[in-house]
Amino acid sequence: MILRDSHKRIIRDLRVSLTDRCNFRCFYCLPNGEPPLARKDTILTFEEIERICKIFVSLGIEKIRLTGGEPMLRRDIELLIGKLSKLKAQSAEFGVQNSPEENNQKLKDLALTTNGFSIPAKAAELKKLGLDRLTISLDSLKRERFKEITGKDELENVFKSIAAAQSAGLVPVKINSVIVRGRNDDEILDFAKFAREMDVSMRFIEFMPLDSGHEWKREMVVSAKEIRETIAAHFPLELTEKSRGMATAWRYKFADTDKGEIGIIAPVTEMFCGACSRIRLTADGQIRTCLFSTTEHNLRDVLRSGADDAEIIEFIQQVVLQKEASHQINDTDFIQPVRTMSFIGG
Repeated sequence: MILRDSHKRIIRDLRVSLTDRCNFRCFYCLPNGEPPLARKDTILTFEEIERICKIFVSLGIEKIRLTGGEPMLRRDIELLIGKLSKLKAQSAEFGVQNSPEENNQKLKDLALTTNGFSIPAKAAELKKLGLDRLTISLDSLKRERFKEITGKDELENVFKSIAAAQSAGLVPVKINSVIVRGRNDDEILDFAKFAREMDVSMRFIEFMPLDSGHEWKREMVVSAKEIRETIAAHFPLELTEKSRGMATAWRYKFADTDKGEIGIIAPVTEMFCGACSRIRLTADGQIRTCLFSTTEHNLRDVLRSGADDAEIIEFIQQVVLQKEASHQINDTDFIQPVRTMSFIGG
């Protein structure tokens, strides 16, 4: 059984937010601090997350990414990673009529996006428990600017987190940087140099309207074209693949070295909705069919109502059929989601 939406897109990626809490206050996400947090009794338990993920894997999900908020703030996250990693070694069947190939569906990739909190101390353990990769946020290479952007003086810890992830084998390490005009766009070339020197995959992300202050303006967006041209003027780039496929990023290698990679994620100027394979689950159990959805679907209450696996599968299938054709950022009637990125899960 394969998840398909009404636009014939196959759903392969599940983003699971483990918490709506974050210890950073990035200006493009939570400049006004956190809105009221979800009540503790509404947050999904590890047992519920494990069950939901197993069902999604039975429906063809191949990649699970754990997000937040800051997922490392979730107590005993190691226990959940250990449980989810077992989905890579066993098929997930629920008595549905599958083909032999579908009955052997397994999780292929378990990743986590983090700001680096506690990673230097836990990277090796996370790898041992079955985590495959880490994506680490890094929006400036300058200490004072990093503090201005995130509200925290934690740049050195991010550097330590990158080193720890590489040492533990959580590779390729991806580095996410949201580029905003007038804030850090003068560091684009420095980030490219960093990718080469540290042998990491540097992901440049266009600024999206997901901030709690609702201060996003189109003129603040540094386009993918501008980012590419800025880097290529100093370091010639070569596309690694002719198409993004279902991925979000255009990927480039440096023409003169095998070290480092550049990825450019351009949801505003080069939208990739037509090949979107993602679906999201918030920390309080709401399915979001798009990062910019204005509607959520309450899987938590279905789960806690005593529904069996077949009923949950039917609910998920019906929700996926409602997945939007596109995010509509560029439409004149675009409505920014009520929840910020911290509450949706990246």
